[in-house]
Amino acid sequence: MKVALPFAAVALYQAVALALPAEPLEKRSTVQGFDISHYQGTVNFQGAYNSGARFVIIKATEGTSYIDSSFSSHYNGATAAGLIRGGYHFAHPDSSSGTTQANYFLAHGGGWSGDGITLPGMLDIEYNPSGATCYGLSKSAMVAWIQDFVNTYHSKTTRYPMIYSTNDWWTTCTGNSAAFHTTCPLVLARYSTAGPGTIPGSWPFQTIWQNKDSYTYGGDSDIFNGALTNLKKLATG
Repeated sequence: MKVALPFAAVALYQAVALALPAEPLEKRSTVQGFDISHYQGTVNFQGAYNSGARFVIIKATEGTSYIDSSFSSHYNGATAAGLIRGGYHFAHPDSSSGTTQANYFLAHGGGWSGDGITLPGMLDIEYNPSGATCYGLSKSAMVAWIQDFVNTYHSKTTRYPMIYSTNDWWTTCTGNSAAFHTTCPLVLARYSTAGPGTIPGSWPFQTIWQNKDSYTYGGDSDIFNGALTNLKKLATG
């Protein structure tokens, strides 16, 4: 999933990083957001926006045989409320290649456009819900699978996808690979009031922290690590 970076990609990543405040996390500007799937039958997008949320990440696909039944309605509802939005793909590295799954994601809502309100897609790579934690792949094979997904997504959109995971899964299943820390923004899951905890994979910081498994207006709570201007930079590319 890691290739030699074009200068523009490096410059963009560094610009977003440098734009983030240098103070300790608790003193930084942050932006509330949330993530959702079909499990949330009713989502109050306007209520979320009115309360201060400015982005939402919406499940689009899983593997190569599942399209989230609520994706379109969620996406349209988020847009109407004025939220920056994007799609995510739940990976099944044991069922098909990273390239195949990236293309499936792109064909069913996971694309990106430079309209200023679309986040780059997110790869949700985490614990296997129905089998071996690492999907039966070795650490090197897992990194190669993620590399294929990332490279395919980037080649089709010019953007590197965000990567969602936990410190434990990333360490266990990729060997704490540092292959993506200069390209793919990290969305780190850790349900805690004490902060995001250990940042894996040599990422210098988490771009988004999934801090709670519930949010008043629907889904899980996400905190963007920066000001609204930084969030808009992530969307515009």
